[in-house]
Amino acid sequence: MLFNSFAFATFLAVVLVLYILTMRRLRLQNALLLVASYFFYGCWDWRFLSLIGLSTLIDFVCGRALDRRSEGPPNAEIGARGGPYAYDPQKRKMILWVSVAANLGILGLFKYFDFFAGSAAALLTAIGLPLEPRLLNVVLPVGISFYTFQSLSYTIDVYRGKIHSHNSLLEFAVFVSFFPQLVAGPIVRAREFLPQVSRPRRLDLNQVYEGGYLMFWGLFKKVVIADNLALLVDGVFEPASAPLGGAVLVALYAFTLQVYCDFSGYSDMARGCAKVLGFELRLNFNLPYFASSPSEFWRRWHISLSTWLRDYLYIPLGGDRKGSRRTMVNVLLTMILSGLWHGAAWTFVLWGVYHGVLLIVYRAVTPRVERAVGILPATYRRAAHWFAVVLFFHWICLGLLIFRADSMAQIGQFLSAMAAPWCWWILMGVNTVAGTGFWTLFAFVAPLLIVQAAQYYRNDLNVLLSMPVLVRGLAYAVMFYGLLIYEGGSNRPFVYFQF
Repeated sequence: MLFNSFAFATFLAVVLVLYILTMRRLRLQNALLLVASYFFYGCWDWRFLSLIGLSTLIDFVCGRALDRRSEGPPNAEIGARGGPYAYDPQKRKMILWVSVAANLGILGLFKYFDFFAGSAAALLTAIGLPLEPRLLNVVLPVGISFYTFQSLSYTIDVYRGKIHSHNSLLEFAVFVSFFPQLVAGPIVRAREFLPQVSRPRRLDLNQVYEGGYLMFWGLFKKVVIADNLALLVDGVFEPASAPLGGAVLVALYAFTLQVYCDFSGYSDMARGCAKVLGFELRLNFNLPYFASSPSEFWRRWHISLSTWLRDYLYIPLGGDRKGSRRTMVNVLLTMILSGLWHGAAWTFVLWGVYHGVLLIVYRAVTPRVERAVGILPATYRRAAHWFAVVLFFHWICLGLLIFRADSMAQIGQFLSAMAAPWCWWILMGVNTVAGTGFWTLFAFVAPLLIVQAAQYYRNDLNVLLSMPVLVRGLAYAVMFYGLLIYEGGSNRPFVYFQF
């Protein structure tokens, strides 16, 4: 059931009516959310509901076992001087590993088994030991990477003493399976979301208005911008295609904006849908293409994943506390695992390495560049900033070539095509495929550029809500007619559903 479908609009309308009718009965309302969430996920493939149920049950039981608390708030110094967690630390560690092994075991079985088995067989064959691997050939459950990380963060936080375990299985099950963000995030934390499940919720008209705006804007980004840019991208990235360099460059720009509008559009719709239901989800995108460095980019792009990797992987590995060499290893390992999280393919591993190297290089050169720029007049400093933004945007584009490519061979083919001298001036040839694609790209991206420029300069992601009525009306009219024209499109799934 896609957000950009009539079926979802009908489903949401029915859920909202029942939700309002159960407004004064919290437990019944939470039960409705759980049933609705399981129905929503079951529309993809009902067989995989058992996986969500299993993850939920394991982490709920492990959380309760980890938290043998006495009176008092959560204590970060677990077992240090008695208190909430003063029992056998080895037992607690064993319980945590049960949760980690169960969650990552399920994820690894469905998402990575065939990849590693096939890679090992290919390596053995290459050294003269041919092997026919036994592959599972199972369908990847939609959203499994998202809800696995979300559920796993709960038991880790209980183990660390950041939160107490939750005593309601119903409310915990809603946390794991909440349908607006179940299949593509944002990845929410228990300490942010569970208190919202536990307290009564009321219908707030301002919240409903803001939620409706987010859903409308997200739907526009997905249906009008992302899905039309996908037509440019797919024709170039077909495995059998051999495009010229200009077409590759246009497709690469198009994919960079497609994946952003597609994923941020989903996140906006998820947050908007949650707002209508009385919940606040964390911001997942904050104008990432205005970043001037990799570290800033990861503070703006897929924020819920980047902060998850920081808190549960990078910092436990030692972060930047154990010297520069260890920091580089930690950065590379974190980004490689980020690449693998996105998909079981060597192109994703290479994409992770690429972003790890970018982080390391920028970390080394940024202080020197900042010192040099700091002595310039203010006008030149602003120009240097925007030069850095444009430069880093092109590094992102290059990384997304690796991300989108079907194989290592295609990466090499496209890089070679773009290196041709004529690749750069042929873009402006209106009668060429690349030239036509460039102007098509510009036509669809122009509304996004206008809105994002206003968001950036006003420092307000909901800037349209504060605009004069005439400006708001014009913007809503453009979005409405864009959706009306492209409503009958292909109903493409969201890009991140495959992860």
